Amino acid sequence: MGGIHAYLVLDGVGGVLGAMFVLNAIGALVLAVAIIVLRGRLLQLATALSLLFMAGTLLALVLALTVGLFGIHEQLSFTLVPTTLVIESIGIVILAVTLTLISRSRGAA
Repeated sequence: MGGIHAYLVLDGVGGVLGAMFVLNAIGALVLAVAIIVLRGRLLQLATALSLLFMAGTLLALVLALTVGLFGIHEQLSFTLVPTTLVIESIGIVILAVTLTLISRSRGAA
């Protein structure tokens, strides 16, 4: 998800939307690195934050597609919007499963 937003900024999306995309890409990168390097309770926290972050990003896109968000009204035909909807939905499922597995393994330990 962060990679898509970084690509869109490099592809020419600017203004407020471009700034939000840059922040999203940075946040996604930080959380991805955290999931890779952390262990134990911090891994569980990083995974939970990543799940919330991705769900929030998907919600923001859905709001922009329907009622608008911060004055931005997105179109389904805009670059990578359908792809983003699919990738973020799959990411939410994967992170939810990962968080469940981490939580269960911590409970068994």
